[in-house]
Amino acid sequence: MSDTGSISGRVSGSISGRISSRMAGRAVLVVGRAGMDLYPVPDGIRIEDADELVTDVGGSAGNIAVALAKQQSQVMLLAALSDDGIGRFVARKLAGYGVDTELCLCTSGLERTSLAVAESTTDHPNVVIYRNDAADLAITADQVDVIDLHAIGVIIITGTALSREPSRTACQRLLERARQADCPVILDLDYRPQAWQSVDEARRILLAAARQVDMPVGNDEEFDLIAGGAGGHDLAVQLAREGGLTLYKMGEGGCDILDASSSTHVGIFRVTPLKPFGSGDAFLGTLVAALAGGDEIAAAVTRGAAAAAITVSRRGCASALPDNAEIDAFMKTRPMASR
Repeated sequence: MSDTGSISGRVSGSISGRISSRMAGRAVLVVGRAGMDLYPVPDGIRIEDADELVTDVGGSAGNIAVALAKQQSQVMLLAALSDDGIGRFVARKLAGYGVDTELCLCTSGLERTSLAVAESTTDHPNVVIYRNDAADLAITADQVDVIDLHAIGVIIITGTALSREPSRTACQRLLERARQADCPVILDLDYRPQAWQSVDEARRILLAAARQVDMPVGNDEEFDLIAGGAGGHDLAVQLAREGGLTLYKMGEGGCDILDASSSTHVGIFRVTPLKPFGSGDAFLGTLVAALAGGDEIAAAVTRGAAAAAITVSRRGCASALPDNAEIDAFMKTRPMASR
């Protein structure tokens, strides 16, 4: 993927309106990694001290897909899973949550589905990730070419899918086909340093992609990364003015919704967290489901913030993601924190 694409792929108009109008009878397509997570129990114990581990599904794309499925959205995952017990575990669990894995490639070489071991604590949690020859990076342009984009309402590409070939070329092909089909594309920057050859490569590739999609989403550190320094918010504003909608997340500082002419701030729901990860996936999957259901962007982001708060207060990722009823009940009893 070159960094000369600018904004040629963007289509004018409200992204929330375009998603809502396209979604009737259509699925959300999520692209990227899904893997097995292991958690030491009881909560708070260190990996090296654990006598027992419990399993879950993880990985940004897998979690986002599960979040959508729990909101009753039709969702398909474009990924690759290894032909072994771990790959089959992930496929089974995703299907159990309601995620369509028909588009997932089954690899039979040295590639392996990602495995992560993560501590359920906010006290400097250790997360050990095994991603040598990661299977999810084996998706190809051939997989993309068989997708019926007329059956897809919106595409979510997670940034790690852009980190290596052949997945990077597959994502570029998907962007090209999405433009032709007038299908909105969301980019979750999802920067993971260990996935990239260098910081400069990550900056160049992710910035190029952010300029081609309809809605880039990232936190302040990720926008600083693609800006090449401490200018992430200015870059987010610029991307919005170039024709898209940008979501600029600031952790406990909430989220700025940036469009071509305005900025809207949405706060957070305060909870006592059990662990710090999983919130971004809950946030994005839930807000896209809300957009698909007809919510305006500020309401969708607010709902995403509630899902994020619930998720960090529970062990795990996929299993910690809330459904509609849980989010509704939470929002009735928890006020949003002021800025």
